[in-house]
Amino acid sequence: MRGVETVLFLVVIATVVATFANRLRLPAPSLLVLVGVVVGLLPGVPAVEVTPDVISLVVLPPLLFAAGEELPWRDLRAVARPVAVLSVGLVLVSAAAVAGIAVAVTGMPVGVAFVLGAVLASTDPVAVTALARRLALPPRVQALIQAESLFNDATSLLLFRVALFAAVAGGAAWSRMLGEFALLAGGGLVVGALTAAGAFVIRRRTEDPVLETVVALVTPYAGYVIAESVGASGVTAVVVASVILGTQAERLSTARIRLQVGAVYQTVVFLLESVIFGLIGLQLPALVRRLASSGPWWLLQAAGIAATLVVVRLLLVFALTAIRQRRGRGRLSWQAPAVISWAGARGVVPLAAALSLPATGLADRDLVLLLTTAVIVLTLVVQGFTLAPLVRRTGIALDPLAVRHEYRAARLRLAEAGLDHLEQVAETESAPLHAVEQLRVGWKSRADRIRAAAEDPADTSHDAAYRALRRELLDVEAAELTRLFANGEITDSTRRRVQHLLDLEHAGLED
Repeated sequence: MRGVETVLFLVVIATVVATFANRLRLPAPSLLVLVGVVVGLLPGVPAVEVTPDVISLVVLPPLLFAAGEELPWRDLRAVARPVAVLSVGLVLVSAAAVAGIAVAVTGMPVGVAFVLGAVLASTDPVAVTALARRLALPPRVQALIQAESLFNDATSLLLFRVALFAAVAGGAAWSRMLGEFALLAGGGLVVGALTAAGAFVIRRRTEDPVLETVVALVTPYAGYVIAESVGASGVTAVVVASVILGTQAERLSTARIRLQVGAVYQTVVFLLESVIFGLIGLQLPALVRRLASSGPWWLLQAAGIAATLVVVRLLLVFALTAIRQRRGRGRLSWQAPAVISWAGARGVVPLAAALSLPATGLADRDLVLLLTTAVIVLTLVVQGFTLAPLVRRTGIALDPLAVRHEYRAARLRLAEAGLDHLEQVAETESAPLHAVEQLRVGWKSRADRIRAAAEDPADTSHDAAYRALRRELLDVEAAELTRLFANGEITDSTRRRVQHLLDLEHAGLED
């Protein structure tokens, strides 16, 4: 199957899978991986091999950028200390544990086992974000899970380079480890900050929505390529740039441009996630056929490694939680640590590292790639399908009624702030009185609707009737717009501009 045909096939499959995933309330990435494995096992399906450049350069930067933009700076600061501990300590312990179990169950050399451990030591931001996106996790738990997966790359990448050098050259330059880590993490931080600054300056001076969309799409690729070219961590650079730009979203562009950029980015993320998770599933059967001589033992070996990762993560997270809660003399709880421990799926970043292994000079390369892919599939399927039930079982998920109440309370505060400002404008007579009165009627009506819904959340008939009637009026206007264009009374340019305004009003009615 050629590259273009494979991509188109995966996009079609992903669209169908995403539709059923939403209806069945299942995580689309896990379902995509499972479907990919099933398709790859069908007779007549050609082998699929993924090149490192496709993962590292094409797929990874925009997905990392999207994940980083979703991380609020306020929540990141609140979890900075545990994120730092997990990003370094848990990666080191996980790598050592995987290396030990790999030597025991596969018999591979110690150096190669450490390469495998370094590849699988860190959680994957793309997989974690994709799985957690549909869960109503508390802000601190969500930020901790997402931030850890975003910032543990520098540690795992350093381990990977050291382990690979030791496996290929027969020794590790331990004296260079500190400088290497400083270049990876520090260089990625600097390049990411400079990339964010450059993108900010350009986007602040751009008023064309098409150009700004292009700049937004190019930014993660620029940060990644520049960082990698100077020996720094491209992943870290993209993450830092995305977090910085995410905090400046309101200052970067107008509302209309933000809507367009957001819609384009959501489409790009969906397509790339669909392709990459489908490719992970498709690649596993091909790797199994390549190592047919190893028999079925690879599955037990992969299961043992995956279980080791889960157990190590579980023990360390609960230990850190116990220490933290004992210092605060609070009651020990298991709910949040259980969710954090189970949200450790592997995905795109480990696959990119495994694919970058040299084709020659490294013993058991194919076995490392097979076990890496198998562990990724196991974590995405097992942890992906069971994470939502675990969140429900622990009871830490946000109450939908509370979320809705917070949303309405925020909207009411905004409406009241607008009314207060109108009163100030009326007192200073800085705007025509008829304009102030017209806006006051609209804003007061909005505040009254929100208050009515907040006072009796169960009775939403008034709000629903208002929305339904307003949609009906917008449909009438859209029909009249069509009639005007059909009769030749307006040009196509005018029709498109007015239709865009109607679409924005329709979008504003979504709750």
